[in-house]
Formats: sequence, structure tokens, C-alpha cells
Amino acid sequence: MNDKTPDLGELRTQLDSIDSQIVKLYEERMAVCDKVADYKIANGRRVLDPEREKSKLATVKAMTHNDFNAKGIEELFEQIMCMSRKLQYSKLTESGTIGRLPFIAVDKLDTDHARVVFQGAEGAYSQMAMLTYFGDEVNCFHVDTFRDAFIALDEGSADFAVLPIENSTAGSVSQIYDLLVEFESYIVGEQVIKIKHCLMGVPDGKLDDIKTVYSHPQSLMQSARYLKEHPGWKQISMQNNAFAAQKVRDDNDPTQAAIASAQAAKIYGLKIFEEGVNRSEGNQTRFIIVCNQKIFVKDASRVSICLEVPHASGSLYHMLSHFIYNDLNMTRIESRPIEDRDWEYRFFIEFAGSLLDPSVKNALRGLREEARMLKVIGCF
Repeated sequence: MNDKTPDLGELRTQLDSIDSQIVKLYEERMAVCDKVADYKIANGRRVLDPEREKSKLATVKAMTHNDFNAKGIEELFEQIMCMSRKLQYSKLTESGTIGRLPFIAVDKLDTDHARVVFQGAEGAYSQMAMLTYFGDEVNCFHVDTFRDAFIALDEGSADFAVLPIENSTAGSVSQIYDLLVEFESYIVGEQVIKIKHCLMGVPDGKLDDIKTVYSHPQSLMQSARYLKEHPGWKQISMQNNAFAAQKVRDDNDPTQAAIASAQAAKIYGLKIFEEGVNRSEGNQTRFIIVCNQKIFVKDASRVSICLEVPHASGSLYHMLSHFIYNDLNMTRIESRPIEDRDWEYRFFIEFAGSLLDPSVKNALRGLREEARMLKVIGCF
């Protein structure tokens, strides 16, 4: 071995010695941060001080001797200061100065005399979800669009709305996310419905007569493999599957068909040509139960939030670190573009927990202070 070549074991021993000093200094620093938290609690100061952190990063970067180290020390101190903030947030939670969330915990939803709205027409999957959740005797009505359903909640003509938010094969219903932010509405429950699309037409019609198929765009997408077997059929999107079935019945045209539920075929007196045209045994749609009150059931186990992050490198990473630090399991994240702000996005996040949990309160406190905007969409 070349005498000038360092021994790997010796180098690792040196690293171990340095690392132990780093750990010691880190703990000393956090002890001081603990006292900083006590001061801020006593004096009502905010945890996040952006100007102080910006100045600190510039100072430590100037202490390095090359660009590579400057970048590395910036990342290191960003993490160190991030951990300091999380310590302070947890102390705020422990001290009771975190403040109450503006949501009321209830033993159960008051559904006995509730009026419920769903989008679509009789026979829609939304109606099936509503009946499964609220029961067959529910006092209900339907509207043409998702926006109409939110308006019904906003105006008080409905107590709850049943709305689709995601399908296991076609993905999210993005419009629902946008409307949840636009309107003062909150998720209080959910219902999952298995989807089995049927191809249907007028009673005297035949499969060979079909030239045009009507359905919701997602249902057409879910049935794409089946529809490819009939390339001559024209596909036309409708607001809702039940509307498609209704149109086929009203037009009484044997060249028209609809893709909808078996229940829709029964309601509108249509003949089912083929069942399961979506060709998926695992196809399910998740519906959310929405109201205009800030309430949640005490045994709720999931929280849904919306946030906007500063338009800067690493912003989303720092937001998500609050879930890691508080041991919260994030189950879903969606992004939606923000209107009139090019290349900026709003994030919708679901995670396991309840608004009663200290860890959830702690995470939300940190997110609220560091995000550009935060809205709790519901706990269910």
C-alpha cells in the first residue's frame, strides 16, 4: 500500500469523532432553541422569522471556502432551522397557546331530517352513493352541475351534498377540488361505490343498430377498451351518466346508446345490451359527503387540507416535512393550477389523523405559519 494513501479505517474513525461533536453541538443548539420557544410563548412572538433565517443562511454560507460547501451548508442549516421551528411548534401545542381550530366535534352527523343534494339525475351513481350513506328514506333532490350542488349548500337549500371526488381507474374529479376551495364547504364523510357500467338502448334497439354512445367523459374513458372494439361508434360526452340514459329514452332512437348503471336502465326503461363494459372488477368511485358547517365526527380518522406554498425552491419539501416530523401518514396528494398565476399550484393533501390529535394540531400550526394559504377542507 502506498504510504501516502490514507487508511480507510482511520478516516472513518476521524469521521466518527467529528460526527459525535456535531451531535453534541446540535443538542446544545436545540437546548437554546427550547429557550427561544419559551421566550416567544411568553411574548406572543411568531415562530417563523423569514428575515432572520435569510440573514443566518447568508452568514453561514460566507464562512465556507468554496461554492460546493456553501450550497451544502445552506441545505444543512435550512434543515437545522426547520427542526428548530418544529420544536417551537410542539412547545406551543404543549403550552396550550396553539389556539383552537374553528371546527366543532360532534358525536354523529344530524342526518335524520337532512335535505341532501346530488349532481345528475335519477339513476346516477351519485344517487346510489347517497342512498347507501343516508338510507332509502332520505329527503333529496338533484341538480345539473357540481357547482349547482355547492350553491345549494351555500344558500341553505341542502344540508349535505354527495359528490364524486376520485375513481380508481380514471383518477380525480378535479373540478370538485376547485369548488371545495371556492365555496365555504367541508368534507364530513365518504362513501365508496363499486362501478359496473352497462351499455343500454331503447327496448326495440339492437347492438348492431348503434351509431352513437352517450356518457360522462370519465365513464367513456373507463370503457375505452370495450369502445375500441366498436370504432364506428361516435362517443359524445354528457354531464352525467343518468343524463345520457335519460336522453336515449327521450329521443327513442335505436341508433343511440348510453353507458350508465343498471339502476339507470331500470329507471328509464332501457334495455341492457352488455354489462360490465368498463372491464374492471376493481373499479370504484369515492364520493364525499359535504356540508357548509365546520364540524367533524369525533371518531373521524382522516384530515383533508388545501395549501399554497411560496413560489421558491424547496417550499413543498419543507411543507411535507411537517407530516414526517409529526408521524402523520399522508394518504393522498393532488395539485391544481392556481388561476391567473402561471406555473403556481395549489396542493390538496389527505392524511391519517383527527383534528383532536395533538400531532395533527402541531402539523397544522406549522403549515399555517409557513404556507402562503392553508384551508382545512374536512375531517372524516
